[in-house]
Parts: sequence; C-alpha cells; structure tokens
Amino acid sequence: MPDVSQDQLAQQVHAQGMRFVMAVTGGGSGAISGLLGVAGASRSILAATVPYADEALVEWLGGKPDEFCAPATARAMAMAAFLKARQYDPRAETCGVACTASLRSDRPKRGAHRAHLAYQTASTTGTLSLELEKGRRSRAEEEALVTSLVLNLVAEACGAPGRLSVPLAKSEQIAAQQIVAPADQQDLLAGRTQAIGLKGSDSARPPVLFPGAFHPLHAGHQQMAEVARQILGHDVAYEISILNVDKPPLDFLEIDQRTRQFSSLQEVWLTRAPHFTEKAALFPGAMFVVGADTIARVGHPRYYGGQAAAMQAALEQIAGAGCRFLVFGRLVDGTFRTLSKLQLPPTLAALCQEVPEDSFRQDVSATQLRRQTRGE
Repeated sequence: MPDVSQDQLAQQVHAQGMRFVMAVTGGGSGAISGLLGVAGASRSILAATVPYADEALVEWLGGKPDEFCAPATARAMAMAAFLKARQYDPRAETCGVACTASLRSDRPKRGAHRAHLAYQTASTTGTLSLELEKGRRSRAEEEALVTSLVLNLVAEACGAPGRLSVPLAKSEQIAAQQIVAPADQQDLLAGRTQAIGLKGSDSARPPVLFPGAFHPLHAGHQQMAEVARQILGHDVAYEISILNVDKPPLDFLEIDQRTRQFSSLQEVWLTRAPHFTEKAALFPGAMFVVGADTIARVGHPRYYGGQAAAMQAALEQIAGAGCRFLVFGRLVDGTFRTLSKLQLPPTLAALCQEVPEDSFRQDVSATQLRRQTRGE
C-alpha cells in the first residue's frame, strides 16, 4: 500500500462514502482528531467516543468484559459502535471501529504494553493486535504509533488505498484476522432472519434444544447432552443466540470460534433469541436443556423488570408454544442445586423435568475455564 501523510489518508477516508462511529479507550485517540481535523469529516464520521475509565467502557458495552484490554473486548466495542452507526444512518454503508490499549503511563506496568483494534461492518469483522517492546518508546511515541494503526484500520475498513508508515522493532509483529461472514449470518445480524441452522442442521426444527453461550464448550456440556439424549431418546441440538440482553451481539469472528468447537455431526443453530419466549416461538414444542441456575432466572420477576405479571405472561407464552425444560443440577455459590431445591412459580414448575444428581453432576465452570486459559 502506498505511504501517505495523515491528512492525505483522512481525505481518502472521507471520500469513500462509508460512515463511521469510533470508540477508543485512550490509546489511539489521536485518530479521532486526525480525521476530524481534515475538511470533509462530516461525510464519514458520525460520532466518536473515548470510554477511558473502566466504568465508561462497561457502560459502552452494556456489561463487564472478561478483560478490559483484549481482542474480544475490541471486537465488542466495534460491534457496539457499528450498531450506533447503523442507528444514526440506516441507509448508509456503516462501520464501527474500536481500540483498547494499555500503554506506557506514569507508573510501571507489570503487564505488556499492547493494543487491540477491531472494525465491524454488515459483512466483515476485522481485528489487529500488537504487543509493543517495553521501554522502547515514550508514551507520546506509543500513542503516535497506535494512532497510526487505528487510522490504517479505518482505511482498510472503507477501502481507502493509502496507509501510514508504522515503524516497528524486529521483536514487534502485528497479528491480524478478518472474516467475511456467509450471507445467512449477515442476514441474521441485520435481523432479516431470526434463526439459521449450521453443521448437522436441516430445515426441521429440533425436538431437543440446548441453549447456551458455549464459551467455551466443555465436558459438562457434552455430558449434559448425552444424558439428555438417553432420557429423551432424541439427539440434542445446540443453540447460540448472537444477541445478549446486556452486551453487543456476537461478532463474526466470535461466531466462527464458538461454532468451530462442535463436530460436523453435532447440530448447531444460531438465533436472535436471547429470551426463552423468543426461543419458544422459533422452536415450538421443543424440550430445552438447561441448568438449575438458568431455570431459576426464568422464574424470577427481577428478570422481567420486577413485574410478576410480565413473568407470568412469559411463562404462559412458553407453555402455549408447547415447550418444556429438562433441568440439570448446577453448582451455585458453592451449593449443588437441583430442580427439587428450587422455589419456582407453579406455571414454570409444571413445565420442568428434573435430572437427578446421581444421573449428572459436573462442577466445571466456563468462567473458570476462561480464567485458566488467560493464566489467572
């Protein structure tokens, strides 16, 4: 790519016709002024934000991330920005760009100096990560480098031809990933469809469905599916909702990573159904495989805005769709809880079938597994 000046790159970006929302946690914030300081910025920049404090980033994302400076967090920030851009200008080609960085400060840092960037469009998720050589640069120099990375990522996202020169040490290497989603996944994110079957799926809705984040898929999930198959006499299909009540939708890289965990023989569905009322509408007559912690939430008014009437209406809707729940015990706050130990509304209790503890007990936690993977 031809090297250009920062102003030239900004002019190219403004001329492409794509409209952006940007979110940076501090490092790389110079990219915002670099774009706004050149005439024509109103053609490309819809909004820019700097959620600098942890609390501000949590508000931007709608929930606390596993890590504040990580590739997945950058992607979630970019998705939140993309949704804002689409909201601000629904008819335009839009993009969310994000950067979360941990750079040199006025006190020593035990961890690496690093930056994670991402962009999200209607069809593509792209990421870029770089670990900086510690002690090599001043804060201002690190900031300038990350600013150049952000501007180059903006140029990549919109198809601008130029790039800024980014001088790196021999020990520094940029790690980049990009995925262009299949058309059906693009339709799912856009809301043009509500459910798509992957891997072993066919057009028929499965009789037994195991909803979850599967972040990651672990031995406990696999054992639950096998026990459910033995009890119900049907193979179990897995369902992942790309929408989350408290966080941005899953990006295309995240979808790819989670679905790759399943074998070609395992049936997997992607949906836009974070609530069981929505799942019941998509999969009428299904038996849902759930843990005791999940069914407790389904039967608690606080998950319906504190409104008991809203909870009752939701339960009646699930029952009306002919759906039921196969409930497995779960370790909650140090206590293994089974269905019989829960106080559920009668309408919900009538829809539930218990898996006894002697048929299944797995105390594995997806949260603990993610922490172990990060070395915590």
